[in-house]
Formats: sequence, structure tokens, C-alpha cells
Amino acid sequence: MCRSIKPLRMPDRNATGQEISEAALQYVRKVSGYRKPSRVNQAAFDNAVTEIAQATDILLSQLQTKKLVS
Repeated sequence: MCRSIKPLRMPDRNATGQEISEAALQYVRKVSGYRKPSRVNQAAFDNAVTEIAQATDILLSQLQTKKLVS
């Protein structure tokens, strides 16, 4: 897909809101083919970034990892 999107699920910390938003922006740029959309498409572009960032945040908060018992 897009090489600049980095994994956001990390074992030592949670992704920041900024990291999630940047990944969402990169995804929308890749899918839409626009680096910067025209004025007529700006609202749709921004809305997609917001919705994808929200969905990503929900996904990351719901993922469970297997805990090793010592």
C-alpha cells in the first residue's frame, strides 16, 4: 500500500493522536490520488481523514494482545 504509513500498534506505547492523523492523511492521499485536493474536494478529503483517524483510534483501542504469564 503506502510505504510511508508506519505500524501504529507498538508493544511499548500507544500511538499518539498526531501519528494516527498523519497515517490517515497518508492513506487518503494514496487512495484519492491527491496530495492537496482542489477547493471543491477539500471537504470530502478532510472528512475522510477525520473518519479514518477515528476508525483507526477505535481499532487500536480494541485490539488485545496476548499476555505472557511468568
